[in-house]
Amino acid sequence: MTGHTVLYDPEGRIDAELPLDRVTHERVVRAVLAWSDPAALRPDDYERVGLLLTGAGHAVAADVRGHASRLPDDDGRRLFAEIVLGEADGRLSQRSRNLHGVKNKARLLRALYERLDRLQDAVTAMEAPAAASP
Repeated sequence: MTGHTVLYDPEGRIDAELPLDRVTHERVVRAVLAWSDPAALRPDDYERVGLLLTGAGHAVAADVRGHASRLPDDDGRRLFAEIVLGEADGRLSQRSRNLHGVKNKARLLRALYERLDRLQDAVTAMEAPAAASP
């Protein structure tokens, strides 16, 4: 036993309560995207990996949603984030019982982290002048 717990939270109920384990998620994404043999795992094992990616995807999507909501309604970055989140909502609800499905979840999680990075930078830049003024 390694002391690690796999998070399965498909409804995203504990988003704000646990910090994201980004390093682990990124390692899983890299590993999944490197797989090439569809018969390497059984469908149940693919589903377990898919559940891990789904839980992480919901958590990252919640962070993206929170950061996007801090931007003005007409900001293009917010609008693009809403498009990405709409796609994520549909794709995260799908089961992953094969290599193709798990790779799609891995790509989605990678895209959500990229969007989160951009939004964090945008929110920080937007709020910095407001914090500096008296």
